[in-house]
Amino acid sequence: MDSILIRRPELKKALDSVAEVAGYLWKKGWAERNGGNLTLNITEYVDDQMRTLPAISGVLPIGVTLPNLKGCYFYCKGTGKRMRDLARDPMSAGSIIRILDDCATYEIIADTVVKPTSELPSHLILQDYAIAEGTGYKATLHTHPIELVAMSHSKEYLDSKHLTQILWSMIPETLAFAPLGIGVVPYALPSSVELADATLELVKKHDVVLWEKHGTVAVGPDMMEAFDQTDVLNKAACIYMTGKNFGFTPEGMTPQAVQEIRDVFNLPDKR
Repeated sequence: MDSILIRRPELKKALDSVAEVAGYLWKKGWAERNGGNLTLNITEYVDDQMRTLPAISGVLPIGVTLPNLKGCYFYCKGTGKRMRDLARDPMSAGSIIRILDDCATYEIIADTVVKPTSELPSHLILQDYAIAEGTGYKATLHTHPIELVAMSHSKEYLDSKHLTQILWSMIPETLAFAPLGIGVVPYALPSSVELADATLELVKKHDVVLWEKHGTVAVGPDMMEAFDQTDVLNKAACIYMTGKNFGFTPEGMTPQAVQEIRDVFNLPDKR
């Protein structure tokens, strides 16, 4: 049976970008074994033939009712699947799902029965919010950026505002490309409702959220943008920790210098 990507160049292009990001995550050491997961809203690429495709799985529960996702389609990394494998072939390490009319269940339509990530409810909650608020964000990315996770092991850096100010001050591009900063969620059990709810609250203000002692979640209009946001913030964390390893605390740019960048480049402080 042909892949769903055959004769659908726009869909293939979107998933090629997802695969490219997965490769970056693996090469950076942010996706050990099956670590990390991602979802992409692909509804805009769905044609009439795709809408009539029969399910290749049974009806599966999301675990929560999400009214804004009725009739939406998503590409999801598979549970237990590796990012390095997704980078080579996204349709063998993930699947395309269709949200059913009750907004509480889904079915897999392509290419094979690869059960989505266990974090699917959390991802879809963020996708539901994106549609409700009209953000235009279609990608959700969870990964394990080393330096940001390391900083989350110290109580000194667990305040969102304080950590954001440190990261912004490390290099001008951090503020320019991540003007909404970073939110920090206190440790909670992975895949828990508590973690999902706390993440949703901070995604209302930030494009990237740091889970204490775990990793990050980023949202964006596409997967590359979600990756770039994470990459920019982690570069700032790397600069900060490099200074610490040299035996000094980086002084960073002054608050006045940071504000000047925001003013000159007319950077937003909210969506």
